[in-house]
Amino acid sequence: MAGIRNGRPYRRLVAAQKALGLPCWLCGHEIPTGVDGRRHPLAFTLDHLVPLSLGGNLLDPTNARSAHRRCNSARGNRPAVKWAPRTSQRW
Repeated sequence: MAGIRNGRPYRRLVAAQKALGLPCWLCGHEIPTGVDGRRHPLAFTLDHLVPLSLGGNLLDPTNARSAHRRCNSARGNRPAVKWAPRTSQRW
């Protein structure tokens, strides 16, 4: 599946989700646009509502969520039920 994440459909999905400018669905805080770099804890990552290891679809836009790298890593592959999104003014 690592090759699929480098494919054009996945890159399009990431770009479309990032362009929405939504806050992190896990903590509710804004994802800074000026943060560049894949290793920064506040950098944008694409998270999946239903984790891929639990049968989630990699390319389904309804399964895609914006998240900070640190929030996404902390959640791991746990189901979204334990991680109810917090409210935000942008939602």
